[in-house]
Amino acid sequence: MTTPLLDVSDLTVRFSQDRGKVYAVNGVSYSLARGETLAVVGESGSGKSAHVLAMPGLLGTGRYTGAGAAVEVGGSAVFAGKELIGMPEAELRRLRGSRIGFVFQDPMSSLNPVLTVGEQIAEAITSHGVSPRTAEARALDLLDIVGIPEPRRRARHFPHQFSGGMRQRAMIAIGIACEPALLIADEPTTALDVLVQAQIIDLMKDLRRQLGMAMIWITHDMGVVASIADTVQVMYGGRIMERGPVRAVFHDTRSAYTWGLLNSLPDAEMHAPSLAGRRPRLRQIPGQPPDMTQVPVGDPFAPRNRFATHRCLSETPPLQQVADGAPGHLVAAWYDLPQVLRAVAHRDASPQALTEMGT
Repeated sequence: MTTPLLDVSDLTVRFSQDRGKVYAVNGVSYSLARGETLAVVGESGSGKSAHVLAMPGLLGTGRYTGAGAAVEVGGSAVFAGKELIGMPEAELRRLRGSRIGFVFQDPMSSLNPVLTVGEQIAEAITSHGVSPRTAEARALDLLDIVGIPEPRRRARHFPHQFSGGMRQRAMIAIGIACEPALLIADEPTTALDVLVQAQIIDLMKDLRRQLGMAMIWITHDMGVVASIADTVQVMYGGRIMERGPVRAVFHDTRSAYTWGLLNSLPDAEMHAPSLAGRRPRLRQIPGQPPDMTQVPVGDPFAPRNRFATHRCLSETPPLQQVADGAPGHLVAAWYDLPQVLRAVAHRDASPQALTEMGT
C-alpha cells in the first residue's frame, strides 16, 4: 500500500478567548495521496480553514485568530513521514514555502505593498538557501509560468499596479516557488469575477499536472469543487460529514448537510421569471450554525436537519464507508439518506418511519 503524503488522525483545534473556548475542530481524520486534489467545503465556522491551517502552524499568528487568542492543536498530522503537530517552529518554518506552499484568499493583504512583485517572489526562494542571482532568474521564470505577460517588466511593478487576477497569479508564483509537494489554497478565487476565477482554476490544474503536487483547496463554493477536485470533504460543526470522490458525493449524496448545500445552488430556472413574472426563490438550509463554545452533542447538523432521528440528537455518528457506495465514499449519518428521500417523496416521513431507517 502506498504511503500517503499527508495522514491526519483525530485532529482537534481549540481557540481560548475571553468568552471561553471555541471547539473549532473535533476529531478530523483522513489521508491525502501524492498528486491528489482535495477540496474541503463547508460554511463559515465549519472548521475547514482552521484544521488545514493548524497543521503547518499558521494559526495563532494573529492572521486568523485575532490578537490574544491562544490555540491548542491536538491529534496527529504526518506529512511526508514527519509529525507536524508539536514540531518546533524553526522546523515548521523550513517546511512552509519549501515542501508546503500557500495561496491565500486576498492577495492584496498577503503581498507586501512596498516591495515589487519580483522581489517578493525572489525572497520566497532565497529564504530557503538559494542565491539572490538564481532566485531573481527563477522569479522571472515563475511569472512566465503563471501567465503574467512581459515578466521582466512586470517583476519591477508593485502589487497595486496589478489587477486582482494578476495579483493572485503572483501569489501562486510565490506558492509554487520551491516546487512544494503540497499546495494549500485557502479560498483563492473568492474575490475574483467568474471569468478570472475560471482562468485561475485552469492554471492551478495545469500546475498540479506539471509539478505533480498535491493540493488542498479550501472553499465554500460547490461549483469550484466540481471544477478542480478529485476528492471532496464536506465539513460542519468541526467534523467531516461526508467525504469521497467528487462524482460519488455529488451524484450519490448521503449526508443531509451535503444534500442541503447542493440544493442551495442556483440553477437556470433561478434566472428566468415564472409565468407570474416572479423568479423562483433560492433554496436555503434553515436554522443557525451550532454554538462552538461547546462540543456539539450527537450529529452537529441534527438541529437543522428535518430528517434527524432521536439518535442523531444524542449520539455522534462515526465516519464510515457507504455500504453500497463507491470505494472511499464515507458518511457520518445514522440513517440512509436515499431511503429517507424516497419516503419523503411517498409522503411516508413520519418520525417512526425515519427512526426505523436508522442503524
